[in-house]
Amino acid sequence: MKKTALITGASGGIGLELAKIHASKGDNLVLIARNDTKLQELKTDLEKQYQVDVFIIIKDLSLPNAAHEVYDEVDQKGIQIDFLINNAGFGDFGLFYETEWEKEHRMIELNITTLAQFTKLYLKEMIKRNSGKIMNVASTAAFQPGPTMAVYYATKAFVLHFTEAIANEVSGSNVTITAFCPGATATGFQSVAAMEESKLVKGKKLPSSGVVAAYGYKAMMKGKTVAIHGFMNRIMATSVRFMPRKVVTTITRSVQDKAK
Repeated sequence: MKKTALITGASGGIGLELAKIHASKGDNLVLIARNDTKLQELKTDLEKQYQVDVFIIIKDLSLPNAAHEVYDEVDQKGIQIDFLINNAGFGDFGLFYETEWEKEHRMIELNITTLAQFTKLYLKEMIKRNSGKIMNVASTAAFQPGPTMAVYYATKAFVLHFTEAIANEVSGSNVTITAFCPGATATGFQSVAAMEESKLVKGKKLPSSGVVAAYGYKAMMKGKTVAIHGFMNRIMATSVRFMPRKVVTTITRSVQDKAK
């Protein structure tokens, strides 16, 4: 019997590449994003190439209770979710006192609330049948405060700590939960976050979303609790534990500020 992966933010970047990987393994898919055209095209391509069933849901997951609405729709179709991939998320670049609260509020709803609600809903089912895997996409941003992206970094810290905690809670079962922490990746994220001028990405050759997604998929399948893509990213995420917090914050600001 084929398994099914539910992937949020599946219309581009890492989410799209994860959809391709799962389809190539013979998994059916439930794909969620706001972009109707891109999801329809992806559905057609994956069904034709891999002979899998792809069910798409057009939904703004930053809206209240969006996760439960998706859950109900999937449940009504009688679809069992074997892999839950909470990939949808976005950031914003700028000083907190100058940025728009409306955008940051939507960011908190999507990056934290929707992710936690999806996890709550599907984890219950997975524990009941004693099988399933969840990937919550965090970021290397999760390991330190992030001046000029203060809210985004904080939301990813939540994702990391939340995932580590519940992974421990289910450690006696056959259910695994992975916090996937990619660094800067060549996706549409930088444009949405208005950070093309940041020293973190400007002029840098970033890893492709395909390479990053493949790493995350392997980590999830192995049941790793925390998976950080890239050797230097792993070094940096580990080293911040041994530095004074003020120093860490200052370094992050200098790395991420606008290029001059």
